[in-house]
Amino acid sequence: MRAAEIFRAISRLSQQAGAVARPPNNGVQAVTHRIVFLDRESVDANVRRPNFDHEYTEYDSTWTHDEIVERLKEADIALINKVPMRAETLKALPNLKLIAVAATGTDIIDKAQAKAQGITISNIRGYAFNTVPEHVIALMFALRRSIVPYANSVKRGDWNKSSQFCYFDYPIYDIAGSNLGIVGYGALGKSIGKRAEALGMKVLPFDVFPQDGLVDFDTVLRESDVITVHVPLTPDTKNMFGAEQFKKMKNHALLINTARGGLVDEQALLDALKSGEIGGAGFDVVAQEPPKNGNILCDADLPNLIVTPHVAWASKEAMQILADQLIDNVENYVAGKPSNVVE
Repeated sequence: MRAAEIFRAISRLSQQAGAVARPPNNGVQAVTHRIVFLDRESVDANVRRPNFDHEYTEYDSTWTHDEIVERLKEADIALINKVPMRAETLKALPNLKLIAVAATGTDIIDKAQAKAQGITISNIRGYAFNTVPEHVIALMFALRRSIVPYANSVKRGDWNKSSQFCYFDYPIYDIAGSNLGIVGYGALGKSIGKRAEALGMKVLPFDVFPQDGLVDFDTVLRESDVITVHVPLTPDTKNMFGAEQFKKMKNHALLINTARGGLVDEQALLDALKSGEIGGAGFDVVAQEPPKNGNILCDADLPNLIVTPHVAWASKEAMQILADQLIDNVENYVAGKPSNVVE
């Protein structure tokens, strides 16, 4: 077993007893930084140890205010993915100096309170250039060609009962020649756009930030056969897709969301799917994650709806890039050259 794997195994065992894992420092320098990873199981990759003297502790998951405060009370560096860092939590952590987020989105942090306390926030950027676009394209193909309902119908024995060699219970549409609306035309949106054009699609890009070559949001809604969403969740973008927007879409149009669940009014979407107002939806996110109390999209049994558990970002390759960049951000901060700082 490699040394890094041994250290990680010891660290996982130690956390159960509240112990702290320390890399060897040969007595040269005293430990100066205390690092705690609050939801380590959310990153399925090798997370290397930083290149400076430190104490390191990790927990598989952490959710409640009391847990967060207890585990971070002596830490100056917190590694998190989706652990909520609200104002009342941050106020109870006067020693905290850096929150290194193992994701791009940082809506789980009260940024105003962090700024007031002088806490730096860093995030991950540019790591999902293959994994998210490929997930979007996969959802698009699955829905446009009704792959899931047809596969399920075969399992039910429908093909055995067919009077012909095939049957047409669910609609099938070509990808080539259709229009793809991209809401959020940053790095991910542009990467998806290149793949779509290679498939023979026409791209209709829209963004909340001005840039050349964009169309307006209304054009995306009215002319797209597929719409994919890649904007951050902010007060301005919350529920940007609702009943009014679905009425403007084609009745065979698909909505794909791999960004944030709060961008879409879920009840309005469910109503639009059931009524045939739009053709289908592929979601990798929902408003509350995990949906411990249920979720109307997760619970719905509809042939034109696919929900995956927030894994569009999670290819093995992308997660390793993310894990490496996470520690790069920590090392750069300690070296006095903070990277990927979120304001």
